[in-house]
Amino acid sequence: MKIHAKHAFSGQTWLKNCRVTSVDGRIVKIEEGVSQDSADYSVDVLLPSLANLHSHSFQRAMAGMTEFRKAGKESFWTWRELMYRFLDHLTPEHFEAIAAMVFMEMQEAGYASVGEFHYVHHQPGGSPYAKLSELSDRVFAAARQTGIGLTHLPVLYTYGGVNQEPLMGGQLRFSNDVDRFLSLMEACKTNLPYLPDDAQVGIAPHSLRGISPDDLAQVLQEAPQGPVHIHISEQLKEVADVEAKLGQRPVAWLLDNVDVDSRWCLIHATHMTEAETIAMAKSGAVAGLCPITEANLGDGPFNGPTYLKHNGAFGLGSDSNVRISLTEELRTLEYSQRLRDMGRNVLVAGEGSTGQALYAGAALGGAQALGRDAGTIEVGKFADLVAIDRNHPALCALKDAQLLDGLCFVAPDDVVTDTWSAGRHVVQGGRHKDHDAIVTRYKSAISELLEAA
Repeated sequence: MKIHAKHAFSGQTWLKNCRVTSVDGRIVKIEEGVSQDSADYSVDVLLPSLANLHSHSFQRAMAGMTEFRKAGKESFWTWRELMYRFLDHLTPEHFEAIAAMVFMEMQEAGYASVGEFHYVHHQPGGSPYAKLSELSDRVFAAARQTGIGLTHLPVLYTYGGVNQEPLMGGQLRFSNDVDRFLSLMEACKTNLPYLPDDAQVGIAPHSLRGISPDDLAQVLQEAPQGPVHIHISEQLKEVADVEAKLGQRPVAWLLDNVDVDSRWCLIHATHMTEAETIAMAKSGAVAGLCPITEANLGDGPFNGPTYLKHNGAFGLGSDSNVRISLTEELRTLEYSQRLRDMGRNVLVAGEGSTGQALYAGAALGGAQALGRDAGTIEVGKFADLVAIDRNHPALCALKDAQLLDGLCFVAPDDVVTDTWSAGRHVVQGGRHKDHDAIVTRYKSAISELLEAA
């Protein structure tokens, strides 16, 4: 595959009239100052694509269903109750159709890869399927159809709270003890050969309220390599409950009791003290930020300035998939900081383009979180690439140095013209190659769900 771009951002610098050549999904040559030839696929602006580091794909089918205020204060916890009821009607066929829709929407928005934080494992009521990995297999099938780069993250979810309350109701579909979870992981790894070579399996201990310290230690011992993702410090109630049980706030406890390093991704990390923020930044872990979902659920803003001052890594995820928009995630992250601090251009260290700092930082951090050799346009990296249309009205007035500002703060999603996932050219002309079939199947699944509800 050869791509000729009039302009390209490597992740650090801008290049003009460059050709990027990839073989077997990896970039093998980058040439600058060359003319387009007949073998090239021509684009206007080429960028390293972002990884979507945190997704619960099935929640896409609930989008728009929870925006009705009932008596009392609405919160994450009231939203969660509706999600559990929704789960009672979800079949494996529905799960696959929804996941394919989500992955396609991600690619059309410019994401090349996804970390699927997968915690629905069993039948309604909690009985395992005849094949333990049935629903993980459905995620794999959706990844095969769409061509997205997949880091699958099976979730260990054992308890309903920090006091080891039993899981109940909709939560029963999540339940595994450590032994069954390890069996699930092995089943998932067995199926990896049916996916492209860039796919992999990590682990996701759900949260410090969903597992015990002993369970966490055991599963980490059994999985010494690969990505580790965990929900951490999303809600004030969660912080209070963990502190009451373990004697420390969630981030402080995790950093003091576990060897947190660059393979870790701490999802949300919303409520941290300054000391926790600095310690997390220095650990090398990635902050997995989901600005649209965090705003939708009323979680609160991340402590961005302190974290970046200490060179903390971050990436973006669409989490609940209430809206899948790469550009909106970027701007919502920055705007959350501006609203809190009543200032502008907050998430850039020193001087420079805020959009470039956001985009380049999220590209590197997202790739790190997924254990994916990507995040820059560089020889040897996966060809996770996205092309945008500089002639779009949102971008046509901007110079090279302003393009990423325009992308982050002005542009709609339809500036994306092409997306490649490890060299797989899945989006052309702004549409996924299987767009119509995926949408038709999704709508059919939704009709069945509505009839069953």
